[in-house]
Amino acid sequence: MYKWILGIGALILTRKIGLAFLGFAIGSLIDQYQQGARSGQTNGQGTAQDPFEFYRRQSSKYDLPTMLMALSAAVMKADGKVLRIELDYVKSFFSAQFGRQFNATHLQTLKQFLDAPSIPLQEICHDIRNRMTPEVRTQLVHYLFGIAKADGDVGTAEFNVISRIATMLGIPAVEFESLRNMFYRNVDSDYKILGIEESATDEEVKKAYRKMAVAHHPDKVAHMGEEYLKGAQEKFQRIQDAYEAIKKRRGFK
Repeated sequence: MYKWILGIGALILTRKIGLAFLGFAIGSLIDQYQQGARSGQTNGQGTAQDPFEFYRRQSSKYDLPTMLMALSAAVMKADGKVLRIELDYVKSFFSAQFGRQFNATHLQTLKQFLDAPSIPLQEICHDIRNRMTPEVRTQLVHYLFGIAKADGDVGTAEFNVISRIATMLGIPAVEFESLRNMFYRNVDSDYKILGIEESATDEEVKKAYRKMAVAHHPDKVAHMGEEYLKGAQEKFQRIQDAYEAIKKRRGFK
């Protein structure tokens, strides 16, 4: 139902066939997600499903919410406790990304993964790696760091889970180090954010900044929705702030 509502609605409102196809795709995601959620909450005895089976039942070509909830749950329970502030962070992301009317279903999915003894991260990350661009995958890791940082500190257990997920998502080491230093500030962070060493020349600093600015421009994930765009803008701003801090310390323009 939603695929037709969003597809036709986008065409009527914008008269752009590209946005109509995008609306149809998002609507298909919603329809398939709701259908999977209704059939996959419990088995015939009313007990929770095996997490692998739950993922397989939920997963489809467009099933982004289930994949995001699985990764969110892995980070949230990494340190052995799920905090309300972390839950609020996830709810805020999903409210902006998929609309408030889907929160209840999303939270049911999140609880399923939080209660599961294990989460099939390798299978999920393999799917994400095949379906999403490098820019979107990098933004996902940024989002996961945001969950971990919600309580003011990224713990060791949380960092280890995010690092493992980033590796399985195919995030290059330099990219991951840049993201890490956006949440772990120290004297070297500005250079690490740009992917260079403090010994780099002024020209190398400028070149690294231009490269990072192009690679992480918010326009690259704008099609993914408001919350992805917000996260990308925050990351882009941190890249700019790091560059400005280095320029100020070195005294070049």
